[in-house]
Amino acid sequence: MPAALVTGSSRGIGRAIATRFARDGYDVAVNYHTSEAAAADVARTVRDLGQEATVVGADVSDPDAAARLVAETRTAFGGLDHVVNNAGIDQHVYTEALSPADFDHVMDVNVNGAFNVTKAALTHLRDAADDPSVTNVSSILAYTGAAIECHYASSKGALVSLTKSHASDFAPDVRVNAVAPGHVETDMTADRSDAERRQARERIPLGRFGRPDEIADAVAYLRDATFVTGETLNVNGGELMR
Repeated sequence: MPAALVTGSSRGIGRAIATRFARDGYDVAVNYHTSEAAAADVARTVRDLGQEATVVGADVSDPDAAARLVAETRTAFGGLDHVVNNAGIDQHVYTEALSPADFDHVMDVNVNGAFNVTKAALTHLRDAADDPSVTNVSSILAYTGAAIECHYASSKGALVSLTKSHASDFAPDVRVNAVAPGHVETDMTADRSDAERRQARERIPLGRFGRPDEIADAVAYLRDATFVTGETLNVNGGELMR
């Protein structure tokens, strides 16, 4: 049975991706950093869909923890076919108030985490019988920037470049792509004021925020698109074209 590792999959987009992989017949490693109970709930959903699941707590910004995450995934399933680097953190702080430590922390999780997991998984992916792939979850902010989260936007831009670099490095053995969501209904957007949400919707031609399952659909497409590598699929309801 093919197997997938989805980092940061205890909630939101990661949860939707893990669930989509299970629906498509994949065993899934559910990764979390702080939300063990939520990760266990995702694993139950995977099992209810008829697939195997394992839950692994790991801070992907730590290279040793990332290597352990990959090793435990492979031990649980006997192989590893696909990696989705979804783990990420955000913080709304103006540049003047942003400390170097906070900037580094966001970059460590969002960029170094993807690098650490991918590097640890590469040998196993090259051994995969299925057409192996890595998908990085970037953001529309990689292209637009952001006034009060420059470190988050910078990290997501770096993921686009990392995607292209790894696609070149790993071809033809492993495909590497990215998906860049726009505004999506998750915990990270739920705390915005009504005015902020209205202003955001007005910038989206489709007139609404996306759903996590719609981002999971894009990840599934990139997983199955066997002649696509080094690309970033923008999923934002048309916002970026404006």
